[in-house]
Amino acid sequence: MSSPTLVNQVIPDADVVPLTARVGAEIRNVRLDDDLPKAVIAAINQQLLRHKVVFFRDQAHLDDAAQEAFAQRLGDLVPHPTQGAVQGTSSILALDSSRGGGRADQWHTDVTFVDAYPKFSVLRGVVIPEAGGDTIWSNTHAAYLSLPEPLRLLADNLWAVHSNVYDYAAVRPRATADEKKHFEEVFTSTVYETEHPVVRVHPETGERSLLLGNFVQRLVGLSKSDSARLYEVFQSYVTAPENTVRWRWRAGDVAIWDNRATQHYAVNDYGDQHRVVRRATVDGDVPVSVDGRRSVTHVKAEKPAARAA
Repeated sequence: MSSPTLVNQVIPDADVVPLTARVGAEIRNVRLDDDLPKAVIAAINQQLLRHKVVFFRDQAHLDDAAQEAFAQRLGDLVPHPTQGAVQGTSSILALDSSRGGGRADQWHTDVTFVDAYPKFSVLRGVVIPEAGGDTIWSNTHAAYLSLPEPLRLLADNLWAVHSNVYDYAAVRPRATADEKKHFEEVFTSTVYETEHPVVRVHPETGERSLLLGNFVQRLVGLSKSDSARLYEVFQSYVTAPENTVRWRWRAGDVAIWDNRATQHYAVNDYGDQHRVVRRATVDGDVPVSVDGRRSVTHVKAEKPAARAA
């Protein structure tokens, strides 16, 4: 990995504009493509580790193929485990508000229902509403540091079960019929259930982060009601405004985030306006707890096909 001095030489401090003290920075004067020198890729990686999410304006030259080619410079790409990829690509997931599954308006870390969930996500704004449609990110390392010491010690010793199968109607009571159908037939076409530590140790920085989000079903060894109460306590530190940054999208913007140290939320405040973003994901590693144990997937099974009436 390049040194901080090299990082500053490749991407000057003046071109890295922090958006808050704890999370988020805009990187200016960088044109994203697969021909960027290795030193620039290393510098972007360094800024990701520091700011957790970085933003690039004016990247309208990117199409699906170019987005994938750039994203692959950050690591091996993987498709979504149940939704697959856009035709002609290996990993691109289209999030289209006019189709089922296009509004990710729940706090989550991408795909934590599998063990080695994505390392980085690269999101490109394609069609952006005139008003609304922002995305909010949280720094889950800052959330961990915000915990009072007794809660921090408790979190260090907790594990949680994550799954892509949950009470969708309770979580999204105003979801459309198409969204419910997409959840039942596509998003949960394969059932996953994975145990993760509530606190994971970052493999590159050694930082501890809260590993939670809407895929959590329960805390291991606790009742469902106790799990829900404790989850809300810890999650409240993740969503505290001081630990978040909000991005106002424009078409051609690109956001890249460290999926190992963030949660995010796509604000569903744009009514029937059209919103399309496209995501490439970089393959991740299996989380490790503070005592060195690794996450484990216990369930991976295809749902039986619905029988015709």
